[in-house]
Amino acid sequence: MALPQQKQTVVTTVARLTPKEAKRQQRHRKIRSRLTGTADRPRISVYRSNQHVFVQVIDDDAQKTLVSLGTQSQEVKAVVGSEEWKTKTVAAASELGKMLGKKCVDAGITSAVFDRGGFLYHGRVKAVADGCREAGVAI
Repeated sequence: MALPQQKQTVVTTVARLTPKEAKRQQRHRKIRSRLTGTADRPRISVYRSNQHVFVQVIDDDAQKTLVSLGTQSQEVKAVVGSEEWKTKTVAAASELGKMLGKKCVDAGITSAVFDRGGFLYHGRVKAVADGCREAGVAI
């Protein structure tokens, strides 16, 4: 006599987004439907967390990240300071933008499309863009 097989249930947990984060992701999807980065004019993508700012220069045609930098990286912390509160300031974001701009110019990137990632173009996001412009990248 065969024993009855037990049903295996798989329990998955899905992290629910806060309404604020869900709206940001919705804005980001809408912006991304209009923006694409090419080899001639790659996309500068910005993500802002509570503590840090992360920036990538992306060629969407080749699906490659050309340059990436964040306030967590050692080269930015060496300039800004390693204390946690210093990495989340507008000054740190501005310095991050300048360093990213220098890396872009060294890589031969002179113009780019700015993707604010659904965040308001204000504060740290704006500081990154202004820093890139200062370094010589046309946004």
